[in-house]
Amino acid sequence: MNDVARTAGVSLKTVSRVVNGETTVDPTLVARVRAAVAALNYRRHLGASMLRRRDRRTGTIGLLIEDVGNPFSAALLRAVEDAARARGVHVLTGSLDEDPERERDLVRAFARRHADGLILAPAGPDQGYLATELPPDTPVVFVERAATGFAGDSVLARDAAGAMRAVRHLIAYGHRRIAFLGDLPQIQTTRERRQGYLSALGTLGLRPFMIDGLRSSQAAEAATRSLLGRTRPPTALFTGRNLITIGAVRALRGLGRHRDAALVGFDDFPLADLLEPAVTVIAQDPTAMGHAAARALFERIDGDTEEPREISIATTLIPRGSGELRPRVRARGS
Repeated sequence: MNDVARTAGVSLKTVSRVVNGETTVDPTLVARVRAAVAALNYRRHLGASMLRRRDRRTGTIGLLIEDVGNPFSAALLRAVEDAARARGVHVLTGSLDEDPERERDLVRAFARRHADGLILAPAGPDQGYLATELPPDTPVVFVERAATGFAGDSVLARDAAGAMRAVRHLIAYGHRRIAFLGDLPQIQTTRERRQGYLSALGTLGLRPFMIDGLRSSQAAEAATRSLLGRTRPPTALFTGRNLITIGAVRALRGLGRHRDAALVGFDDFPLADLLEPAVTVIAQDPTAMGHAAARALFERIDGDTEEPREISIATTLIPRGSGELRPRVRARGS
């Protein structure tokens, strides 16, 4: 910074104000400092900058989600990034892959980088370790799933209510044999969606058909084929995650059943509206969840000390065709 100050012909304090983004510096001086920074290829040392700042902030936050390649996670990430960018904050991101040990490793890594706060979609059954792994007073906001053993704000979709609405929708179109295909049963969202499914069936005394533990579209495709190969197969499917829905669609089309077996999926996915029939979904709002999580985290970083709160984000039924198919009576031997 001394080299930049000498090259620009300004004080060291002026250089510091410019590189830290202060807006009260004379534009002429800003231009001179930026020209010197470019000429000297100067880069801020974030660790040293943090030590000099009174608030010890690094201008970074961590976002730990299931899989940044999943459309839901990607939309949530973009919403958090947009909110952070508006504050001049950078986002460090990691995929957890439903692995509790990976969750802890990434939390440690972000703690070593002195992230100002974390947004976390819990993969493990207990987040009590955060109390010892994170520096004191580091705020954490939980997204998509609530935490166990650690107090923090939570941003959650109404999973059980959304699942109940999906199954009731299928019941309204005449279906009584409705199968549920879900993710790992230890995942909180899977349990809540399964509970919503069972509650909706229970109101009419209908028998459940359930297969869970499906971690890929390939596994979901195989499970769907197995269900539809039964002597009395379900006439409708409720799939608990977008990757499972994709596998079910492949199976239905491969078996030629996509126009007579109804389907409602939890979570929207790209091109779902362009299939034939288009896929009816219970859509979460990952953008709203990301904005809410970022807003809650920045409020905590800015000093909010109110009791932890739960922020609920509603789901939406989007009828497109696959969930509005009525059960057909198939000819014997067909």
